[in-house]
Amino acid sequence: MRDEFLITRQGKQYVLFAGLLDEAHSRGLSGIDTELLQVPDESNGNTAIVKATVTMEDGRTFSGIGDANPENVARNITPHIIRMAETRAKARALRDAVNVGATALEELSDGDDAPPASFPPPRGRESSRPDGRNRPVRPVEEAKDERSSRPAAARPSQINLLRTLAVELRGENGVERLEQRIGKSLTELTRAEADEWIDRLTPADEDR
Repeated sequence: MRDEFLITRQGKQYVLFAGLLDEAHSRGLSGIDTELLQVPDESNGNTAIVKATVTMEDGRTFSGIGDANPENVARNITPHIIRMAETRAKARALRDAVNVGATALEELSDGDDAPPASFPPPRGRESSRPDGRNRPVRPVEEAKDERSSRPAAARPSQINLLRTLAVELRGENGVERLEQRIGKSLTELTRAEADEWIDRLTPADEDR
């Protein structure tokens, strides 16, 4: 698995769905089939359940189950419950196919912890959470580029993760909307800025 598809958050390592797909193709992915096992409606808590089956060129098959409902996805993803369940199912099947033990980011129960309109956030103050609780905002410590006094640019893995989070939280135009909110392109972020936005877009362990 290439490093650009791996991300460590709060001491745990996660893999991006794009990385699983890339790795599977490199190992001879033949196809992915999905089956909708449960249509979301009021009687089942609007929960969609999808089964994915990954087939490799050597004939081996791997399957995974994914579920999604309004309680475990971001609000903007609620209209796309079935699509999210399918993505999660495919991620689980692909993890088995390529023997990756790290959880895929897309498998997490996403909160809609959207960042505020302005950046950077106030230092040393608390940011409000959707559930009414507060958590302290960590001071930003800028890493310096060894060749200059300027802050180091964001790593490719950080940018890839932000793009994935933006799409999952805000839909197809998520990246554009996030860049508008930040006020600049994701590729122009420093490492500290990227880390700050990742923290805000990734739900804390206690919320999963």
